[in-house]
Amino acid sequence: MAFIRLPVSWRDVREMVRKLADAVNSLGDGRSNATGTVTLTAAAATTAVTDRRVGTDSVIALMPTTANASGEIGAGTIYIAAVTAGSFTVAHANNAQADRTYGYSICG
Repeated sequence: MAFIRLPVSWRDVREMVRKLADAVNSLGDGRSNATGTVTLTAAAATTAVTDRRVGTDSVIALMPTTANASGEIGAGTIYIAAVTAGSFTVAHANNAQADRTYGYSICG
């Protein structure tokens, strides 16, 4: 089940309780829906990611999903350089590889 966004007002209390229970159960199962993907910009040293769920105190975790992305982590040339409300910046090696793709999760 995909995590759902809850409305701030309800007309049907039973529907509210059901959706709220589904949301809490999803969180308990580890499905917070605070994830995304990013492909690093080729021929650049940074990649900016815009995501409304990012806050100034958020922690961003990257998981490589391609071989070149994994190599970037192995080389130690990638890190989260900045986190602001609504975005984060990934610093990385400046090369021509266009397939350095990562999944990311946002905590906080």
